[in-house]
Amino acid sequence: MSLNPVIADVTARIVARSRDSRAAYLANMEQAIANQPGRAKLSCANWAHAFAASPGVDKLRALDPNAPNIGIVSAYNDMLSAHQPLEAYPALIKDAAREVGATAQFAGGVPAMCDGVTQGRPGMELSLFSRDVIAMATAVALTHDAFDSALYLGVCDKIVPGLVIGAMTFSHLPALFVPAGPMTSGLPNSEKARIRALYAEGKVGREELLAAESASYHGPGTCTFYGTANTNQMLMELMGFHLPGSAFVHPNTPLREALVKESARRVAAVTNKGNEFIPVGRMIDEKSFVNGVVGLMATGGSTNLALHIIAMAAAGGVQLTLEDLDDISRATPLLARVYPNGSADVNHFQAAGGMAFVIRELLKAGLVHEDVQTIAGAGLSLYAQEPVLEDGVLTWRDGAHESLDTAIVRPVSDPFSKEGGLRLMAGNLGRGVMKISAVKPEHHVIEAPCAVFQEQEDFIAAFKRGELDRDVVVVVRFQGPSANGMPELHNLSPSISVLLDRGHKVALVTDGRMSGASGKTPAAIHVTPEAAKGGPLAYVQDGDVIRVNAETGELKIMVDEATLLARTPANVPASKPGFGRELFGWMRSGVGAADAGASVFA
Repeated sequence: MSLNPVIADVTARIVARSRDSRAAYLANMEQAIANQPGRAKLSCANWAHAFAASPGVDKLRALDPNAPNIGIVSAYNDMLSAHQPLEAYPALIKDAAREVGATAQFAGGVPAMCDGVTQGRPGMELSLFSRDVIAMATAVALTHDAFDSALYLGVCDKIVPGLVIGAMTFSHLPALFVPAGPMTSGLPNSEKARIRALYAEGKVGREELLAAESASYHGPGTCTFYGTANTNQMLMELMGFHLPGSAFVHPNTPLREALVKESARRVAAVTNKGNEFIPVGRMIDEKSFVNGVVGLMATGGSTNLALHIIAMAAAGGVQLTLEDLDDISRATPLLARVYPNGSADVNHFQAAGGMAFVIRELLKAGLVHEDVQTIAGAGLSLYAQEPVLEDGVLTWRDGAHESLDTAIVRPVSDPFSKEGGLRLMAGNLGRGVMKISAVKPEHHVIEAPCAVFQEQEDFIAAFKRGELDRDVVVVVRFQGPSANGMPELHNLSPSISVLLDRGHKVALVTDGRMSGASGKTPAAIHVTPEAAKGGPLAYVQDGDVIRVNAETGELKIMVDEATLLARTPANVPASKPGFGRELFGWMRSGVGAADAGASVFA
């Protein structure tokens, strides 16, 4: 089918806007390719250092100019369930590399923090900035210039975007991303949300809450709701960074192990040593990013990706805007309902058809570009396949042609909604985004007096005092990247949900983040300019009436501009010490705006 005209128009304007930056990026890539292989330029002393600890067979093979050497960059740690399975990957990769006449080295590790652990804690103020730290750590790992391609091992929140930024910087190296997969299903997410709401109201105690949380997060693998981690995995599929169908295969299974090994074989095959050279700078282009955005909208993915995909694209010389995201969302039907957008988890999504079905539907409707290069080869249609083991041998077959559960995933001809999951919000309070895929239509328009807070703890205290038991727009400001690193504010969610369940009209407006776990409450987030930069949020006062209209994308305070700006702005709270926050002052001072990706590299 021919390409959807909106997708075509958005792609064309991204290409035009990015012409100079993309040309400069590609010129740098071609120069780096011309200088390869870097390993050949190592002096004898350099070479000896690079391979001193390698086994004898690897050390000898590294001397062969035609033997690829694969760099492994990993986010492994054994505290976080999503990354714990990565511990075993390097050994599998090295063995598989040897089978095809290549070598592999663990080039370096990158930090991996969990927003689920740091939620509501001081460490959350380091969360967003960890993305750019990961990108820099990736550069350090690969800077030895001893590699012909790279495998990137990571899963969650800021980890995958940081690895992508790092990978795009090493544009001359082929790049393949290796996930760990989701944990098996535990306590249903709807039941977990019910217990959280009861705890917020004081109707159950901490023991009941901990039991519910432990039954939900109970083993190795990614959390099973459709948050940022699983949105990342969707994105890596649709952009062609994964082997087809590898996003949602469970860890510690024969199929997962086979995919890890095949990743090593594949990334060894696409170096400049052979006939199928696929450097990441050529592989990932404007069309790749448009495909990723379409996937984000079609599946109702995490609002965090509204930040990350703009920053990732910039690393490849591609200039994305929130307007691009909004236009794509309005042209893309919502095809999936995975918690918090529905009751199913990602395992149910995978069983009902998963990414192969969604990609096939998007291709049939002309909503994504087929003519893209991927790590698996030419054409996105390769990703309408799914991996299987036949007599112990990894192969691919056609994925589902029809949904196996239309309560979870649907065809383009019968979507959950004619539009996608994200909305640009703009008006005299600034501009931000809202995840609308989980918000019922009757909650799309709210106009009510606001209650203003500068700390999420202050909101929770006011809720417990009963001061918010009414129609209200909750404003939480000074939560942007320059103020305190832009933490996620999910500690607010249970209490706000309780107000909504009591029949009140409620919305949240903030310059902070909410992420893929953004639920049923309308939330205009990432508001830019942020309060700490003198944005209109700094001038809002308790009782001001604010309109939040998800249908039109309007974010408006019902106070005229002259009156608003005649007020004295609220003072920016002082930075708090401890938990490493002192080390990130330079990032708070130099970070770009949220609508440009909230990056220190901008």
